Amino acid sequence: MKQRNLVVVSAGLSQPSSTRLLADRLAAATIEAGPGIEFTVTVIELRDLAHDIANHLLTGFPPAALKDALDAVAGADALIAVTPIFTASYSGLFKSFFDVLDKDVLDGKPVLIAATAGTARHSLALEHALRPMFAYLHAVVVPTSVFAASDDWGADSADGLLQSRITRAAGELAAEVERREPVTVADPFALTVDFKDLL
Repeated sequence: MKQRNLVVVSAGLSQPSSTRLLADRLAAATIEAGPGIEFTVTVIELRDLAHDIANHLLTGFPPAALKDALDAVAGADALIAVTPIFTASYSGLFKSFFDVLDKDVLDGKPVLIAATAGTARHSLALEHALRPMFAYLHAVVVPTSVFAASDDWGADSADGLLQSRITRAAGELAAEVERREPVTVADPFALTVDFKDLL
């Protein structure tokens, strides 16, 4: 069985949050969609890293907890990124986290994008805000994005249209992971030249 790392980034601000709920359901569906893959799942709650992200933007150095989160994204074989929608776009906290990533970290990495909001009027934010941002970062964004408005969490809706979107997007992400080799992260301190050649 293939061993792969799945990292889930949730930018929900409340506890509990619908953003985290959607993130958890997407992760569970991805695990289910990849029966030949054993996923190790790491969830990054940006709410807990908000001060560290701001400090990193100001100083250029990530505190330990943020460094662990950045390393997790770098070592991920796939990423699920979920944000609430504020003023027709992703949250500032969500954008700031991806601003502090090294520029090539998402290059070729499969990403599933998703968002939550109070009304379905914000659903196009996935296509005009999130998808272009991840395309700019050279991520491989799966075709199906998942949007959940408040109405989607009703008893009749959660097991219907929303679940079908979750299942479809998760299947696409698992298929991308299945056809790729595992991610290897180069050690920046590893010697690439024999020590005696340096003398």
